[in-house]
Amino acid sequence: MYKTWLISDNNNQESVVKMPFRYRLQKILDFRIRKKEEQLIVVQKAQQAVLIAEENIRRNDEEIHSTKVNMRQADPMMFETYDKYLSHLWKKAEQLEQVRVEAQRQLDIELQRLIILEQAVKVLEKHKEKHKEIYIEEEKAAELKQYSELGVTRFFRQSLEKKEEEEKEILKQLKELEKLEGSL
Repeated sequence: MYKTWLISDNNNQESVVKMPFRYRLQKILDFRIRKKEEQLIVVQKAQQAVLIAEENIRRNDEEIHSTKVNMRQADPMMFETYDKYLSHLWKKAEQLEQVRVEAQRQLDIELQRLIILEQAVKVLEKHKEKHKEIYIEEEKAAELKQYSELGVTRFFRQSLEKKEEEEKEILKQLKELEKLEGSL
């Protein structure tokens, strides 16, 4: 994917220089990709926060379950203490659920931001591909034109050489005729 330029040197000889495809919005594309990757890290952290909150809820539920089992086997004088502890664990469960809901809400927000950033990157990547295809077509057309010009130049050079050879042959035949006429 190179752009062709004809450059004349000091001897008026043309040489071909090919320029690689260069996307003029590459810095913007790189910036958007970097922002998308940064957002992906934020999303991963938010997912981790949701997982931690769910794990805390699971542990609290296990604690509630084990407390209920222990309460059945405990001395009746300890029921009031177990009830207070269970009440505390249920309040803690509500708080942990609120933390999980908030973490999930934050994850959803970060995922939406990631989707928007991914769309922005995809738009620029499609734009880049389209321009690259246009560039390739232009390159092919320029190369075809160059080959066409080379073919025309070669044809004229060959026809000129052929004419020169014919002229030499005619001159040679004329000289032979002159020799023949001179010897008669």
